[in-house]
Amino acid sequence: MESQDQSPVVLITGCSQGGIGHALARAFANNNCKVVATSRSLSSMSDLQRDPRFYLQELDVLSEQSVQHAMSNVINKFGRVDVLVNNAGIQCVGPLAEVPLPSMESAFNTNVFGAMRLVQAVVPHMASKKKGKIVNVGSVSALAPGPWSGVYFASKAALHALTDTLRLELSHFGIDVINVVPGAVRSNIGNSAIASYNRMPEWKLYKPFEEVIQARASFSQRSKSTPTDVFAKDTVNVILKKSPPAWFSSGYYSTIMGIMYHLPIFVKDFIIRKAMKC
Repeated sequence: MESQDQSPVVLITGCSQGGIGHALARAFANNNCKVVATSRSLSSMSDLQRDPRFYLQELDVLSEQSVQHAMSNVINKFGRVDVLVNNAGIQCVGPLAEVPLPSMESAFNTNVFGAMRLVQAVVPHMASKKKGKIVNVGSVSALAPGPWSGVYFASKAALHALTDTLRLELSHFGIDVINVVPGAVRSNIGNSAIASYNRMPEWKLYKPFEEVIQARASFSQRSKSTPTDVFAKDTVNVILKKSPPAWFSSGYYSTIMGIMYHLPIFVKDFIIRKAMKC
């Protein structure tokens, strides 16, 4: 176990280069935190290897054994985990009536159950110390779900609901739970969404919509998307506050989607149909 240095120890999932997790890792390090950057593969974080501010750890959020092993390593090395950031997530693009169920299950297993595996692994430790912060990265898309990416929207909506419950249940143990809700933030999720889309079967009923469905994969990565480092800096500043807010949303479309959430359904549907050409 390392020295009694009280710099916050932050564990982040999904830190592959080019993503939000990677930018968050750098932003936390710039705020004098000890950062445990995790990913399924160390090679995806190779640019961080020579920087002493980072401790790299392989972690597959789909594996209970991998989660427990990584958590044990971190606690043995640093003696604590002060902040857990559940960032790992995958896209799933396609019409709900034709998306293969295994693809749906994979998205929920990563985006929802992956986060809960980390939560259940870290809570006993944080509760014993009567302090800690758990950050779940959701999405503004869950506020006004539209067509062509319903599985992703639903998984993020589920994570939002779980985060709200965790905030109430864990407050008794001195644990803050923060729902971070990105808008359109420039990252590699667009590339991974396109890659996953290319593995989908050929659409039958929705063949006429193929072009707009495929375009949905990169919708959040348009030119006006918020730069990843800007989003990460603003988010980390909020998380590290002594009394962080329960909800923090930032990034392009975040305000618009917040307004959309409160609109009458028929107005919301009209706007979304126009935007998504359905």
